[in-house]
Amino acid sequence: MKWFFQILTACCLMLTISACKRSQASQIISNNIPASSEIPEPIEALYTEHCSGCHGKKASRFTSEGFKYGKTLEQLNHSIQSGYVKDGMPAYKHLFSDQEVSQLSEYILKNIDNPPPSKTPIGKKYTTELFDVFLEPIITDLDKPWGMTQLHNGNFLIAEHQGSLLMVDGQKTTNIKGLPPISQHGQGGLMDVILHPNFSANQLVYLSYTKPHPNRRGLYTTAIGRGQIAKDSIIQFEELFEALPYSDKRFHFGCRMAFDDEGYLWFSVGDRGNREENPQALDNHCGKIHRIHDDGAIPKDNPFTETAPAYASIYSYGHRNPQGLSIHPETREIWEHEHGPKGGDELNIPEKGLNYGWPVISYGINYSGTKFTDITNKDGMEQPVIHWTPSIAPCGMDFVEGERYPTWKNNALVGSLKFEYLERVVIENDKVVHQEKLFEGIARVRNVMMGLDGYIYLATESPGVIYRLVPE
Repeated sequence: MKWFFQILTACCLMLTISACKRSQASQIISNNIPASSEIPEPIEALYTEHCSGCHGKKASRFTSEGFKYGKTLEQLNHSIQSGYVKDGMPAYKHLFSDQEVSQLSEYILKNIDNPPPSKTPIGKKYTTELFDVFLEPIITDLDKPWGMTQLHNGNFLIAEHQGSLLMVDGQKTTNIKGLPPISQHGQGGLMDVILHPNFSANQLVYLSYTKPHPNRRGLYTTAIGRGQIAKDSIIQFEELFEALPYSDKRFHFGCRMAFDDEGYLWFSVGDRGNREENPQALDNHCGKIHRIHDDGAIPKDNPFTETAPAYASIYSYGHRNPQGLSIHPETREIWEHEHGPKGGDELNIPEKGLNYGWPVISYGINYSGTKFTDITNKDGMEQPVIHWTPSIAPCGMDFVEGERYPTWKNNALVGSLKFEYLERVVIENDKVVHQEKLFEGIARVRNVMMGLDGYIYLATESPGVIYRLVPE
């Protein structure tokens, strides 16, 4: 493979020299990349496999988020080779050759210097396996919508990752005040928003967010809190939960929340990038699914209420970074999905006190291509309902209910960040029997939900849009 890249690079260099002789003006474009430089197709495939899950297709997230560690060719080369551990960026110096690193940097810079033309999303009809559906953009120009919920009057509450909570009423958007301190670093920020089951009476809204340490700079954690919506503000906000310990890592916060039929609040906390210590130990909150009362109190029948030093809010453990949580319409079981590393994304049914194996068992490998475990099964550890390998980078999940989509009833809908589509998952007797990819290439799908009006809604980033799925 290396000889192929060497020959191809030499050819590109000869073409560049020739072009420079013909026109001095065309010699250099921004970021010091030769104007006639062509990025070989294998490098695009390499980027898609190793980089697109976090940075988006065609480097879209570099454009939307800027370059924290510099955007020159040399700075990008250093970032790829050495990584940034606190941000979850692995080092690739042992996986990629110097030539491949340089070509990856050129590929990124080429795409951010020549982005696709920005277009206002328009409605489009898609043909699915069972019926045609019209994808209608209803809210646009959002900044990475992570969480969304719909009120009974049709209004939307949208949690933008950078820390804004928006109330959208038709064409009017109101920025809600009174939020707690939120730290927007790396994957952290304002993440999920849901309503209390009795919202019409108490006006309570629940938020999951990244909380900065009150006394030590550079430390963060996942927190859950609630307050009442009053016009354009949240009042009487109270923190119900903070995950311990705090960490200087800026990724794997988890974040999803859901209420069950008994009024328990379920939520996820990621392993915070410390797989060696957190997910398998019960004396920390990280890498777990939690269950509490709506006021933060601990249910007496939680599995570890009398197992010191375990934290009593823990319901299941051995999770990596769960970013999907929803209740099945018929069985009323809680389902969750979580990011694996390179491969090994999982769909699970968290059960009381059970261990889901991370990182002792996994179907994934390190981002660098090396193994961290040789086993996928072990006594006392649960198998996923399914695993996605290669990784689709799942985010957001809900089950189809109501009568608008009868042939999709009880199907799970899962967003894909990496491949930019919505996955329809057909489940029978707690087993996945079929999957269908929907709206391929639309954008990074961050969330999906059943609205109170019976429509399915989809949230994407880059561009930040809320879509409504209207069946024909």
